[in-house]
Amino acid sequence: MRLVLFDCDGTLVDSAHLIHEVMARTFEDFGHARLELAATKSIIGLTLDIAIARLRGKAHVDEEALAMTARYKEIFMGVRAEPGYQEPLFPGIEPLIRRLEREGDMLIGAVTGKSRRGLDAIRVTHGLEKTFLVSRTADDCPSKPHPAMVSECCTETGIDAARTVVIGDAIYDMQMAKAAGARAVGVAWGYASVPELVEAGADHILREPAELLQWLELADA
Repeated sequence: MRLVLFDCDGTLVDSAHLIHEVMARTFEDFGHARLELAATKSIIGLTLDIAIARLRGKAHVDEEALAMTARYKEIFMGVRAEPGYQEPLFPGIEPLIRRLEREGDMLIGAVTGKSRRGLDAIRVTHGLEKTFLVSRTADDCPSKPHPAMVSECCTETGIDAARTVVIGDAIYDMQMAKAAGARAVGVAWGYASVPELVEAGADHILREPAELLQWLELADA
């Protein structure tokens, strides 16, 4: 049995413009300059309070970061409901998920810097309510790249980290996988560059979702 753990933002769904708009409005509400999209993309995957602290050039979460985190959460769902700020699945993700669901020797999970509410919204929107048999979010564990999200999923399912694959688009996903003793697979369609993912420890890079099953077969050979 193998455990396949997916990151969410930048891996399953294209959420950069939504996250950026909410983050930019939050910064403006606190008197800061509006962020550039590239800056927002650089922190996607981190737990929200740490992400905000880093965007402000802070090494640690301070009181303002906590206040901004609360504000971000207050306005997120409202912005998400506006035209143009939905979180679509990347092309090829739904067929991949449905194929994995039919595989008898794989369990599918999610490890994400989103809140539990955010992950649940994605699951409902895209008909994935029964897809993830195990999941960890920013509400459950320390921020990536800490290995807890992966380690706890392994413990819950009884599957060893050596039989676990983490699929993500961020350097934090690759670092988390390696820290937990799992295989790290980067995706080329997300928000970090391929060289960044390789440098962070990716064992393989997917150019499109359909390549995953072939790679898993070769990895087992």
